[in-house]
Amino acid sequence: MTTRWLTPEEQRAWRSYLAASWLLEDAVDRQLQREAGMPHLYYSVLANLSDAPGHRMRMTDLARTLKITRSRLTYAVTRLERDGAVRREGCPTDRRGSTAVLTDEGLALLERTAPGHVETVRAAVFDHLAPEEVAQLEAICTRITEALQGDEERSAGDCLPWRRRSSTTTD
Repeated sequence: MTTRWLTPEEQRAWRSYLAASWLLEDAVDRQLQREAGMPHLYYSVLANLSDAPGHRMRMTDLARTLKITRSRLTYAVTRLERDGAVRREGCPTDRRGSTAVLTDEGLALLERTAPGHVETVRAAVFDHLAPEEVAQLEAICTRITEALQGDEERSAGDCLPWRRRSSTTTD
């Protein structure tokens, strides 16, 4: 098999993407640690739960939404649970499953933290883009996401993070 090396243009684009994504994640993480004492992942858990009906989501669905492994989500939810921001409940339709629920304390924390988070994202990304570039960024990221996810029904059992098996994690 012959390696399909990146062209110089592709190499520059790839390295530019890596630099931007690492710096953006660092900026967002630093802001959230400073203002709320939590990493970006924990904020994302709270934000997604706040958008869910009844402020609750089944753990497997939350892992799928966040594009992370169930074990990583379990670790994050355990910490948020300890801090009173989230609680877990049994799943009424599957006794093996569980549901993450945003508490009133978690919602208040999210509401206090969201303005600084949004300002950080705006200053780091959107203040530097024209409206048509925002649409292009969305289109590019959507195409990459769809290509990596593929058709979940046809995907092998452990190719997507939220479908990977762990001996210690339930959904």
